[in-house]
Amino acid sequence: MKRTLVYICFMILSGTLFAQDLKPITLNPPDLKRGLPVMEALSLRASATEFTDTKLSIQDLSDLLWAANGINRKETGKRTAPSAMNSQDIDVYTFAEEGVYLYDALHHVLNPVVSGDQRGLVAGNQVEFAKAAVILVLVSDISRFKSGDEATKLSLAAFDAGIVSQNVSVFCAGAGLGTRPRAWMDLVKLRSVLQLKDSQHLMLNNPVSYKKQ
Repeated sequence: MKRTLVYICFMILSGTLFAQDLKPITLNPPDLKRGLPVMEALSLRASATEFTDTKLSIQDLSDLLWAANGINRKETGKRTAPSAMNSQDIDVYTFAEEGVYLYDALHHVLNPVVSGDQRGLVAGNQVEFAKAAVILVLVSDISRFKSGDEATKLSLAAFDAGIVSQNVSVFCAGAGLGTRPRAWMDLVKLRSVLQLKDSQHLMLNNPVSYKKQ
């Protein structure tokens, strides 16, 4: 117990100090003309079992995040993924070798959260997943739901996370990338690293990389 508390305190301090080492990443506008037709992409959708650590190009990373949960109607701020009551409860954290970033859909930018390679906390004993170029971790902030008890809000959060994860899977199939939706991750340590509030819940994660040749 004491060791766990020391670890949590260290990670909170690390997040406060070392996120300053990272710079925001301005993403490219999404390429709306790329990829396979939807039906062909669906025919190729499959859960990858092998991943590579080759860094994604800025365009691939930009398109991936926009497809996951970006803004596709600027006049209303609505997203590529629907959410219950348009609560937009899902935040997309991007885990990469250099650190963790939070996707800001409004400005289409990645903002630093904490430096250092934290992918192992998401992969766990399935170490193959830690090799993925990025891992997208989907977090729901259920305080954004305007009504319902906690159980109802958590059910809605699960639906919303599943839709974002499917967006990732379909994009990857159409763009020639590999991904796999996963539920397992080290919830306790990740909550500390990301400094989540009580209303924020870790839901799903998607490792993403170029396909292994």
